[in-house]
Amino acid sequence: MAGRKSYNQNCPIARGLDVLGERWTLLILRELLGGARRYGDLREALPGIATNLLADRLRDLEDVGLIDRTELPPPVARTVYSLSDEGWQKVPPVIRAVATFGLNLLEPAESALTPLNGFLAGILLGIEPARIANMVASYRVEIDGRRFEFAVAGGALAAAHEAPAVVVTATAADLITARIGATAAERKAALRRCKFDGDQAAVDAMRAAFQLAGDPGLAFA
Repeated sequence: MAGRKSYNQNCPIARGLDVLGERWTLLILRELLGGARRYGDLREALPGIATNLLADRLRDLEDVGLIDRTELPPPVARTVYSLSDEGWQKVPPVIRAVATFGLNLLEPAESALTPLNGFLAGILLGIEPARIANMVASYRVEIDGRRFEFAVAGGALAAAHEAPAVVVTATAADLITARIGATAAERKAALRRCKFDGDQAAVDAMRAAFQLAGDPGLAFA
């Protein structure tokens, strides 16, 4: 962390910004919220970031314990980055708050229809805290060919270590529309196109926990 800029103020906001306030940091964490990523995956997802800057940010986040770096054995033999247990505890609420703030600033363009935006809008922004308080389950969400895996445990999101209880298959367009579509009819139609596979009780619990039953609309707001 040597050389990192600091606000030099002993308050929780300033201390938090000392870690999260640097350019690109939150976007790196946003990517890792979707699961383990290779260095090359992060470069591709963050066009414009310099190679040395990405390496610096990853090192800083590893130093403060928010991410883990893992060397996979042969034949894969590659380095992947993922949120640490501490990262799973601290990062999702921050990303959710910023995404909620920025959702109505999202421009209605084709560039917004990314798998990650589908995950943020359809899943992360729909969390119903009271519903996940006593849940323990793993999930997989397939969005336009990209896989997101996570779990719910202890009233928060966590890394997935078990087979998914529910697998959701959807497009980014449908997940975004299900959450912020202009009319109830549009939201319901988009939600009907999302596929939920798993035991019916587990599916029902997940849909309730992430407000993906009926007409989700802006229920998270």
